[in-house]
Amino acid sequence: MTLRTRLTSAFLATVLAPVVVGALVAGGALTSVARDQAAQRLSVAATAVRTSVTALCGQLGAVAQAVAAAPAPDRAAVAQGYVARGLATGVHIETGGEADFAGITTPGAPPPPWADCPPGSASDIGPASYEGLAARVDLVTGGQTVGSVYAAQTVDRAFLNRLSDAIGVDVELRPGSFFHAFGDSPEVTDPADDFEALPRSQTTTAPVASGPFNRVLGAGDGLPLPLTLSVPEPDAYARYAMLAAIVLITAAAAVLVAWWLARTTTAPLANLVTAVDRVADGDLQARVPVRGNDEIGQVASAFNRMTGELESYVDALTASRDQLRGQLGVLGDTLSSTHDLHRILQVILQTARHAAGARAGVVLLIDPATGLLTGQCAEGLDPAVPIRVPIGEGLLGSVAATGVPVRGRTDRDGPVLLAAEPRCKSYVVVPFTLGGPLPSAASVAIVAADPASGPAADSGGSAGSADLPQVDARPVGLWPAGLPAAQGVLAVYDRVGRDEFDDGDLDTLRTFAGQASVAVDNVRVHEEAQRLSVTDSLTGLLNYRSMLDCLRREADRAHRFGRRLCVLALDLDRFKEINDSYGHAAGDIVLAEFARRVRAEIREVDLAFRHGGEEFVVLLPETDLAGGVAVADRLCASMRTQPVLLPRGRVDVTVSIGIAVFPEHGATGSAVLQAADDALYAAKAAGRDRHRTAFSPGVASVPPSSLLDPPTQPSPAAAGGGGAGSGGAAAGSSVAGDQGESATVTELTTRGASSGPHPPRQVNGR
Repeated sequence: MTLRTRLTSAFLATVLAPVVVGALVAGGALTSVARDQAAQRLSVAATAVRTSVTALCGQLGAVAQAVAAAPAPDRAAVAQGYVARGLATGVHIETGGEADFAGITTPGAPPPPWADCPPGSASDIGPASYEGLAARVDLVTGGQTVGSVYAAQTVDRAFLNRLSDAIGVDVELRPGSFFHAFGDSPEVTDPADDFEALPRSQTTTAPVASGPFNRVLGAGDGLPLPLTLSVPEPDAYARYAMLAAIVLITAAAAVLVAWWLARTTTAPLANLVTAVDRVADGDLQARVPVRGNDEIGQVASAFNRMTGELESYVDALTASRDQLRGQLGVLGDTLSSTHDLHRILQVILQTARHAAGARAGVVLLIDPATGLLTGQCAEGLDPAVPIRVPIGEGLLGSVAATGVPVRGRTDRDGPVLLAAEPRCKSYVVVPFTLGGPLPSAASVAIVAADPASGPAADSGGSAGSADLPQVDARPVGLWPAGLPAAQGVLAVYDRVGRDEFDDGDLDTLRTFAGQASVAVDNVRVHEEAQRLSVTDSLTGLLNYRSMLDCLRREADRAHRFGRRLCVLALDLDRFKEINDSYGHAAGDIVLAEFARRVRAEIREVDLAFRHGGEEFVVLLPETDLAGGVAVADRLCASMRTQPVLLPRGRVDVTVSIGIAVFPEHGATGSAVLQAADDALYAAKAAGRDRHRTAFSPGVASVPPSSLLDPPTQPSPAAAGGGGAGSGGAAAGSSVAGDQGESATVTELTTRGASSGPHPPRQVNGR
């Protein structure tokens, strides 16, 4: 059922139901009113009839009295005079012996029976019809009644009509019993006999009773005549037909009005539905015509405003989507084209700020060295002001500590901003956790051992570092209360065009924070993969592949600028015995600890490599032979003076070192490395725990092969025999006797390198 049908039905039910009920009530009311009015008219008419009949009886009585008072000879003439004057219709004079209506009667007198005027005589009224109304006066002579005089009035249709006209209702003569009107004691006969004896057409057999529209009058009402008063009964069929016609006309009018109202009401709604369908199909330019200021017009106006706002909002969303698409494109291009962490964070911040409509933004990461949130990149803020926030303090620090994203207004939600935090009115701050593990509680508690602590370390101060070797020499940050829940935060400030950010902005920032986490993690994984490709996973030193590249590069640079490059070849003494005695895990601890001590003894510009197994290589750029010897002395001393702590005790470890310098001991990097390796063999042959310098090319005296580990091709000098110890001494004396520089090296070797935990900057001539 349509709305128009429902409205029409409701209107008709609302209008016609009262009309029908009103018609029924009106019909009943009209009937009741008609009856009341008829009863009232009949009551008034009854009073008027009594008055008229009483007056007529008085008039007839006066005529009869006058005739009775006249002398006997003149009575007939007097009676005729009264009749002529119209005071009576007829006069009948009876004398003493006369009976059965005998006597003198004026012409034109009504035929009997006559109703007697005095009240009470009507008690003898029967079913016979009267022809007249008479008043009787007795003739008295000498105190005796000698006869009667009757003055009569004809009771016919004309008389009844005059009476009806006088009182305003219909008057009918009701049937009554015949009585003898001329005697003192009238004889009343059986009513049936009386009817048969009367040759009158006015007789009737139907008794008449009083009803709503008629009144029966008789002796009880003080009337001598049995009369019936009646008023016309209203036509009920006509009345109800009129009411039905009124209802039908009203119904037809109501149908027309209902149709018009429903049409005028639903037509704007139909237009609204059409416009809504168009909007649902994507036509946001649909509008509804406004034809009034009523409620429907207000709905149409509101719909037009809504579609206008929706169109503007969709346009804004489209522009924002296009802008976001462009930003995401830039982000995708950046992620796919670079692994620069700062560049990636900058693009993520730009995209997040544009997506949230923020005035400014910043990305902070936890600095492990200081334990502070440090700004990595910022937009809309003063770049000259660094941002460093302690974990757990202020807005940014609390988000990093709890890992719970927040949004709000500073004047309503707080918290109090630290002096280092950007000033803002509204904010959204979301944390992000990188893929790498957070610092463990154990690593936070560990304090790195001092590599130059000397014998004091034997008391147990370095036991922890020996059990847990520190591969990475970077310092570990300390947090004031536990570990942070996140390793960075992304924050944007002051929503442009609004008082504050909403939940959608928070979700957007969380999405970008997740992307930042993945992107930063990918960068760090890439960096870690690059680091692992060039470093040794056990010791953290550069690997053999990196050594070859760095050696070539440093040799080329030294050759180009005319500088020195010192190469140290290192090998742990009797390392196989450590593996056999303590196990390979202990051997790994020894290797890692040795690498840590090597890093502690060299400069930041120096490069340390793991050549393979227990062999290591150190490149000392811009360092001559004297500087290389000094470094070798410190390395030997660092291992000799401080045992390595193992889970099952301590072990003394020493190192043998071979020294070679570019370009004195080789014209290429590989040649210098080979010379250092040969010198390492010489140090091993000389008794280990020492260093030796390579021989310069072109020198006639070379170390005998018997002083070295058994070679694959023994040299001619080795054929001469000799022990390893004497051979090593001879080699040393040969170098001292043939080359002045070798003597200097021997002297330095005897005296040892300069002491101290950190070497001085090595330059030519030292």
